[in-house]
Amino acid sequence: MTEQTLPHADRRKRQLPQINPVYFVLAALIVAIVVMNPAFAEPTGYMNFLKRAAPLAILAAGQLYVIVSGGFDLSVGSVITLVVVGSSILSNNDPNSTWWVIATMFAIGAGVGLINGLVVCYLKVPSLIATLGMMITLNGVAFMWSGGSPRGYLTDQFRFFGRFNIPDLPLIRILPVALIVLIVLGFALYWLMHRTNLGRMIHAIGDNPRAANLAGVPVNRVRILAFMVSSLSAVAAGILLGGFAGVSTDVGTGYELQAITAAVLGGAQLLGGRGSVPAAIAGALTLNAIFTLLNFLGLPQPIRQVVQGLILIAAVAVAMQRRKHTGR
Repeated sequence: MTEQTLPHADRRKRQLPQINPVYFVLAALIVAIVVMNPAFAEPTGYMNFLKRAAPLAILAAGQLYVIVSGGFDLSVGSVITLVVVGSSILSNNDPNSTWWVIATMFAIGAGVGLINGLVVCYLKVPSLIATLGMMITLNGVAFMWSGGSPRGYLTDQFRFFGRFNIPDLPLIRILPVALIVLIVLGFALYWLMHRTNLGRMIHAIGDNPRAANLAGVPVNRVRILAFMVSSLSAVAAGILLGGFAGVSTDVGTGYELQAITAAVLGGAQLLGGRGSVPAAIAGALTLNAIFTLLNFLGLPQPIRQVVQGLILIAAVAVAMQRRKHTGR
């Protein structure tokens, strides 16, 4: 009887829903922030927090596609910089240029992702090296394009997405447009990753590319699409950042590592095959909550970078140990 009961208990245990630890960490950090600053619990406080976190959350969700497929995309930070700098120059202070400038930026982002994917898939350059080279190239393009200093400014129509809040709403008082963009794009990226064949193929490639190829998965095509999704998410993040940060030649600096850290915090495996879009977004919110808490503690900017590095190392170490014990 015992031999029959134990397997039944194991099956019941496996059927219980498993909640990603990142949600508990995020909740604990929010409580700590509220204790230190009760104003954070007011609608204006947490809405502004979500507004600031939206660009990184979108970026992490897009980065997840590349990570799950077994690669990295280090070029997203430079894509953000190029979007902000290029948009300010192309718009030429003309409000009527907003939509074609945004369309141009998305076309450039798609091109960057396509080139990254082609280099990785057909030239067999490791994604770390290929996207690092693209990062350096795009930073150089942005520097030459701007002459090394911010030029022009972003019109109010362009900055609407990152800066504007819908006021006088019941209960929440304000609703940032950036949060609406996050919800729409986050749902789209979730659906694409977890409800379509593309998402299943991305997971299969990250888990075992050779087996996926033998099963008929178009490995190269899917990997190229993953890089394109990542670059397009960087364009969306750049538009939001330009909205509330303005024009700067280093606006995207460090965002590539923040996106990877957020995805890993959400449980993504750096060797590919495993990852969740909602958890990656929660990882981005967690990282922003940590930075907010450090600011309330009055700790300097270098401490923030140290903490981010330690978080990334710890999260990867835990993920590798889990992979060793579970075989996943």
